[in-house]
Amino acid sequence: MGFLDSFLSGKKEQLDKGLEKSKENFFSKLGKAIAGKSTVDDDVLDNLEEILVSSDVGIQTTVKIIDRIKARVARDKYLGTAELDRILKEEVAALLVETDSTDRPFALPENHKPYVLMVVGVNGVGKTTTIGKLAAQYIKNGKKVVLGAGDTFRAAAVDQLKRWGERTGATVISKGMNTDPSAVAYETIEAGVKENADIIILDTAGRLHTKVNLMAELSKIKRVMQKVVADAPHDVMLVLDGSTGQNAVIQAREFTKATEVTCLAITKLDGTAKGGVVIGISDEFNVPVRFIGVGEKAEDLQPFDRHAFVEALFKR
Repeated sequence: MGFLDSFLSGKKEQLDKGLEKSKENFFSKLGKAIAGKSTVDDDVLDNLEEILVSSDVGIQTTVKIIDRIKARVARDKYLGTAELDRILKEEVAALLVETDSTDRPFALPENHKPYVLMVVGVNGVGKTTTIGKLAAQYIKNGKKVVLGAGDTFRAAAVDQLKRWGERTGATVISKGMNTDPSAVAYETIEAGVKENADIIILDTAGRLHTKVNLMAELSKIKRVMQKVVADAPHDVMLVLDGSTGQNAVIQAREFTKATEVTCLAITKLDGTAKGGVVIGISDEFNVPVRFIGVGEKAEDLQPFDRHAFVEALFKR
């Protein structure tokens, strides 16, 4: 078995384990919904709709899935409940926004060096931890990483990023607590260019209380970055806590209004029955999920593969 096959095999096992509670929750309900039924009729569809909503897939996305299944029932005239798993898998995979290939884990765009990633999200979602885990994995894959401690309202965030830097060997740029996040952003980009970094990851504040303040702060950070790297940031990643279900959807709604979010990282999917939220968020906001967190270790933050995710979620 080559490196890539071994890597992907390990990721699959972590994904299966991480989605266990979501899977058990969904299939225990689905089993009851189709008990004694041989065809997908209105009762089955009504029950399926309720199951999808209660699994945090979201109303808007649930309606799309149900409508697509209804169309298939009408087209095929007969649809047995035994086929429901396969059809659900196909329709869910079709709704997930395609993301980058996972054939080259933690590869970076060749046309950007340094590649600048700005990370946003509210406190408590695992934003700073996600940055640290990303740093660990990029460094493991031979990349030079510079981190910016731009969440200057929280001493814990600054200290935590410094510890990740010590642990991984990433350079961390910090001006301490209660300093201007934009100044941190400028110095971080400047250091990244000087050090010929492959990737620069900037943490940002997680407790700006209104959308206006948030928009102003993020816009200012972008303007300052662009004084050093004209097209920075190359991506804005929103980190969401998957275990909060519909609260994560509300956060996604606010952040996508405040700034141009280009990709998502959804954390804490292990230990929760709310894994369906990944489907609803990807569909509603038409933003690709780039990473998902299915455990505590750095390697448990893994590149998102929509087909592997659906296979794991529907694996009995």
